[in-house]
Amino acid sequence: QVPLVESGGGSVQAGGSLRVSCTSSRLAYCMGWFRQAPGKEREGVATIRTNSGSTDYADSVKGRFIVSQDNAKNTLYLQMNSLKPEDTAMYYCAADWRPSTCTGGIRMRDFDYWGQGTQVTVSS
Repeated sequence: QVPLVESGGGSVQAGGSLRVSCTSSRLAYCMGWFRQAPGKEREGVATIRTNSGSTDYADSVKGRFIVSQDNAKNTLYLQMNSLKPEDTAMYYCAADWRPSTCTGGIRMRDFDYWGQGTQVTVSS
């Protein structure tokens, strides 16, 4: 039972920027951002290994999105730049508390704890 609370979602025009946040009692070994659009399956966006700061990104967001952490605030961030309409989705924060599976990459099966999500809508 790990509380994860996302915030910062909203509406933005294509080409704009938005930053979403995820707060927790503490950050897990691996933290990740996933998203799900209506009628579509959830997909991975970005992950970070909190001990090393190493990150991984989906090809669709590489070069546009940046995942980061603030250990003092126990907060995970996703800075989204050059937003596109296809980025429209509910964005979820997730945690992997097992060091054995926190080895890099984006694997949804590794994440067992999820937040409620924050909606991001990008208009043309």
